[in-house]
Formats: sequence, structure tokens, C-alpha cells
Amino acid sequence: MENLRMVFSFTHALLGSRDSFSMKRIQIVSIAAALLLGCFSFSIHAQASQCAKTVYLTFDTGNMSVANQVAEILKRQEVKATFFLSNEKTFRGDYALEDSWKPFWQALAKEGHHFGSHTYDHTYFVKDGPKGEVFEKPQFGPKASTTVMYNEAAMCKEIRRVDQRFQELTNQHLQKIWRAPGGKTSPTLIRMGDMCGYQHIGWAPAGFLGDELNSDKYPNQMLLEKASKGTQDGDITMAHLGIWSRKDPWAPAVLEQLIVNLKQRGFCFGLLPKNSENQSK
Repeated sequence: MENLRMVFSFTHALLGSRDSFSMKRIQIVSIAAALLLGCFSFSIHAQASQCAKTVYLTFDTGNMSVANQVAEILKRQEVKATFFLSNEKTFRGDYALEDSWKPFWQALAKEGHHFGSHTYDHTYFVKDGPKGEVFEKPQFGPKASTTVMYNEAAMCKEIRRVDQRFQELTNQHLQKIWRAPGGKTSPTLIRMGDMCGYQHIGWAPAGFLGDELNSDKYPNQMLLEKASKGTQDGDITMAHLGIWSRKDPWAPAVLEQLIVNLKQRGFCFGLLPKNSENQSK
């Protein structure tokens, strides 16, 4: 933009002066305009070449132990991501959708990230019911660890509770997307979400970033190399904002270098759902 202003100021000054060298002035202005158009075309081409491929970073809540580090890396790298929220117990002993986490979610929302439901009580699909219902097992909440049958209305309520709570925390709604805990679904469960107005979002096989795996068998360097090489155009990745079981945390050790490596491969970072505007560079 500064170059544009300089060129316009220069050409305005030339046209504004009145002397005997008017033809020379016109020639100089023409050259300046041509250079300006050339620079603009080059800029557009450079941006297009930088965004030849798109990857979609997503994070589920987990125990939130690396939530702040993830947010800092995304901000530093100027990358947007999509977060799937559930009221999971955190490393601090509170829960991810309590008021104690309000500043965190507000900051992410202000920065332009996207958000979806991960079910309020982190409710795992067990099996289909006999008459179009589903059996689910909440991990948290009053029915934790109990297998419960959900009809369409009950499942819709479980998905929407996150949206309602997120609005209370940030004064904005989720995107109309959700993710079943563990990625465990059935056609019946997907249909329930669709009928409720929420599109289910899974992840690509190569997009499983491995932060749940044993860190002795799957060290961070191995996970970094696998994701850096294996990620393909259009892939949705999945990691967490903290995992109880992994001794050597995946983030921040892997995340920032992975973003750098993918940028070097020509990737841009998009938001979900895939038709979203304001995609990252």
C-alpha cells in the first residue's frame, strides 16, 4: 500500500506542474502506471502461488493443558483454526465451558477462529437403538459413564447446549458444525445432527496428528515428520488442547514447526465449514 501511495503522489505531482515538458510528463506517467499494474499483477500471482493448497487445523478441547500455548502459536503464525468445544474437565480442576475459561474463548473468538460443538458432556456414541435412537455414554455430567438412549430431540439438545453456552461466554454463536467424541458415529447419528442443523466434521486419515498416542512409542519428532510429509490438499487435521495420557505434550513441540513446514509446502490454513470466508493465508 505504501508503494501505491508513492506512485500516485508522484504521478499527481507530475500532472499538476505546468511547464514546457508536458510530453515527457505524459510519457513518465504512462511508464509509472504500467509499473504499478505490473506490481499489482505480480502481487496477485504471488498470493495465489502461496495458497496452492489448503489444510484445515482443528482442535478438540481435551484437558486444556496446552490451550494457551496453542493460541499463542496460532497468533504468532497468523493462522486460523476451528475448535470443537465440550465441557470437559481441565488440568486446573474446573471445566472448559465454565466462566473461568471465558477470557480464553473470548480472545479466540475476537481473533477470528471458528467453533463447533463437541457435545456438552463429551458424549460417546455406543450403538444404534432399535427405533431410530442412539445409545450414548457421556464422559462428564450427571450421567457420566452411563449408557443412555437418546432420541433425536435429546441428541439435538446435547449438541446445542454447547452453542448456547458459547453464546453466553462470547456473545456469538458457533458455526453450524459438530464433531462426535472419538469420531465415533453411525448414519443415524449423523442424520440426527443434520436434522438439528449441524454438519458433522470428522478428519482425514493423514490428519490424525497423534497427540493421543503414547509418547514413548510415538515421539514428537516422528509425529512431526509424518504430518509434515503426509498432509494433503483439503485435509482436516485433528489434535487436542491437552491430553491426560501423553507424557511428552504434542504442543507446542510439534505444532509450530508443523505450521512452518506446511507453509513451505505451499499450504494455506482454512476455516470450517469449508465454504467459510476469511480464510487464513
